[in-house]
Parts: sequence; C-alpha cells; structure tokens
Amino acid sequence: MGTGVDPTPGGPPTVQFPAGTRLSMAAVSAQSMAQILAFAYAGLAALPVLMHLANAAGAPLGRLTVGGRFPGRLPTAWRALALVQAALLCIMAGAVLARAGVGALPLAPLFWPAFALTFLSLAANAASPSRPERLLWTPVLFLMAAAALGVGLT
Repeated sequence: MGTGVDPTPGGPPTVQFPAGTRLSMAAVSAQSMAQILAFAYAGLAALPVLMHLANAAGAPLGRLTVGGRFPGRLPTAWRALALVQAALLCIMAGAVLARAGVGALPLAPLFWPAFALTFLSLAANAASPSRPERLLWTPVLFLMAAAALGVGLT
C-alpha cells in the first residue's frame, strides 16, 4: 500500500500510510499548515526578488530599496548587490520551504537565520527614510515574517 489520499465517497478524504506508520490528524493538519505558510512565504519573497532583479537590470526603482538613496537607477556596484540580495531571498525561501518539509532539505538548518533576517528586514524597511519603500515592503515583510513564524512554530 502506498502513501496517498483516498477520497471516501460521501465523507472526508482519508490518508493512507504504509503499514505500521502512525500519524494523527493533528500532525497532518499542522504539516499542511506549515506547507501552506511556507508557500505563502516563498510567493511573497518572489516580489522583492523580482524587484531586485529589475534593479540589477537597470530599472529606475532605486527609491524602493536601500532607503531610497538612489531615486532612479542604482549605480553599477549597487546593481550587483541587488543580485546578491535576490539570491539571498531565494535561499531564505528555500530554507522556509525545507523547514516545512518541501524542497531542498539541506537548506532546513538555515531556517532560523532566514527567520531572523526576515524580522531584521521588516524592522529596517519599517524605519526606511523612503516613504515608497516603507509603504511597499513593510506589509510584504510583515506577512513574510508572520508566515515564517507560523512555519517555525509548527
């Protein structure tokens, strides 16, 4: 017998596990919730990743990053750093997904550093001197932090 979901006619789906495996419905629900929250985190992280990639490509979005220090295009060195930031966000999303049991499990030990960096980023963006940066990224990072906290507590 393989692992899978077996829809019972007229009733809720039942989960089948190999013989001898015990797993409570609460554990299944907690695991499902952690995965939902991890996917939410990854989806939200895609937003700043896309912005950093656009900055690296020369888009005039400087007011939305680094405290709005560069209102147009970022200088070349800062554009390279935008690529580093995009890669870091991808690794953080991978760590959150791994903590929830999805994706590259070797990234799971990076969950707590990713969690801490998410909260530090939230604080930094909330205190940004750039109003557009604050208005755009504070809510996104708040939701990312909440999702990461949910994954960490399940």
